[in-house]
This record gives sequence, C-alpha cells and structure tokens, in this order.
Amino acid sequence: MKNTGQCKKLNPDKEMPMGCKQQGVAIIMVLLIVAMATSLAAYMALQQNLWQRQVESQFARAQARQLGAAGMDWGRAVLAEDARGSSVDHEKEIWTLRLPAIPVEGGEVIGAIEDRQGLFNLNNVVTNVAQFQRLLGVLGLPADLAPALADWMDADSEAQSGGAEDGYYLALPQPYRTSNRALVEIGELAGVRGYDSRTIDVLRAFVSVLPANRTPVNVNFAPAEVMMAVIEGMTLSDARLLVQQRQGQPFKDIADFKRRLPHGGVKVVDNDISVKSDYFWVTGRASVGQAQVVTQALMHRASNWPTIVWQSVQ
Repeated sequence: MKNTGQCKKLNPDKEMPMGCKQQGVAIIMVLLIVAMATSLAAYMALQQNLWQRQVESQFARAQARQLGAAGMDWGRAVLAEDARGSSVDHEKEIWTLRLPAIPVEGGEVIGAIEDRQGLFNLNNVVTNVAQFQRLLGVLGLPADLAPALADWMDADSEAQSGGAEDGYYLALPQPYRTSNRALVEIGELAGVRGYDSRTIDVLRAFVSVLPANRTPVNVNFAPAEVMMAVIEGMTLSDARLLVQQRQGQPFKDIADFKRRLPHGGVKVVDNDISVKSDYFWVTGRASVGQAQVVTQALMHRASNWPTIVWQSVQ
C-alpha cells in the first residue's frame, strides 16, 4: 500500500519507481490472461456445440439411410406380391400409386415405383437400330445417333453407316476408345458422338437402360412415341389412339393388343412387345430432422423376390 501511495504522489515529470512499473505490468498480464481464458472458453463452447450438431446430423442421416433401405424393401415386397397375383402389368395396378408420406419418429418416408419396360431399352439398339431411328425421328433428333450408339456398344471395330468406332474417338483432342459393352446408365451417352446434354434430356422420357440386350416393350406403359418406334408401319396418331384406349381397358395379352390395332399394314413382332414388366425403378425419400436421403434402385423381378440391379444413395 505504501508503494501505491508513493506512485500516486510522484511528480509527473519524474520517472516512476521500478515497483510501480512492475505492478502495472502485472495488472496488464492478469487482464490479458482473463481475456484469453474467456476467449478460449467461448471457443471451446462453440466447438462443442458444433461437434454436437455434427453428431446429431450424422445420426439423423444414418437413420434416414436406414429408412431409405426400408423403402427399397417395401418396393421389393410390393412387386413380389403383385407378381403372385397377376401376370399382366398396367397403369391401374396398386403398385403404380405413390406411397403417401408415412410419419416415423422425427421424420417421414415416401416411396414410389415406376415401370421401366414401357420405355425403349437403349441396350436393344445393337440389334434394333431401325427401331431406335424411328424413335429419334419422331423426337426430332438425327437418325445417325442410332448407328453411333450401336458402334459404341458392339464388339467389332467396323463403323456402320453414320456410326463411329475407335478411329473417330482417338482423333479427338482428348482421345478415348469406344466402350464395346452395354450401357449401365443413361449418363454414359455423353461420351458417344452426337449426344449432347440437350439430346440426352429429350431422350430421358422415352428410353431406359436395362442390363438385358433384348427386352420387349410393355405396351401397357409405352408412350405413343415408343409404341410407334417398335411397331413397323404404325403412325403416331394410331399409337396415341391405342394409348387412349388402354387407359380404360389395359391390354390383356399380345393377341388383345393386335385385335385393337386401328388398321392393317403394321408389322408386329411378338418378341418386341409384352404386357408384362420385369424391370422397375424404385425411389425412397426419407427425412429425419434436417437430414434428407434419396435412395433409388433399378430392380429386376425375375423371381418372386426382385433383385437390385444397382442403386444410388444421395
């Protein structure tokens, strides 16, 4: 206390005693330490809060993924039950209805099943170039896209008329070879000559990518453009009439389909069409808290319990 009093009575023009200087430094150090401790405590609290939120988010996402997987099992069960009760697939069946949102603890799950065999299987192109060219024509796309895709997938190195083999692709600024195999998903078209993003977007509503290279088109689901493409001699207006008719009365079998053709002059190859589907697209959307997961799968119903060809989780 004595030193403090002396420090107060010092003449401002005289130098402060050493003890007073040390006392001032000590006070400043204490203040700095308190400030650092406060900042560190605040930082640790913030980090702990962030860590807790991350853990909660990861837990919620894990739960959502499990719900998405459950959605896939739901789809398989529905398709298996449908196969046991019917040998014909059409737009009026129960499985075509979207599963309404089902509440679960902390969230909800939604499911949907879509037919994939009413679309034109791009892996059919190698043996059905003419059919794909008819589809391209009605969609306003270049006919050369058909042989280009066939060359991309076939095993030989001989380019078809309007097509492209390794010689074309190896001459590009960033060269690569043809795949010489069937497509796995539609995005692969981006590597094929002539298939830009606009072309692929136009095709999406009319084509599918199925692992089998000879799948018939289910006429109970086929858009008019696809129906016209797979049946030689059919006009688009005839195909639209058939699509309109099936909405009230689905085709029971191929014979029933043939009986309802508007007129003769068409060439129906039985192996090209069907009233039954084996491939389906199943989507499950699950949300838990702020976490949302979308699970999609291509399913093959070759037996009572469908198998997953491939799936994605996002």
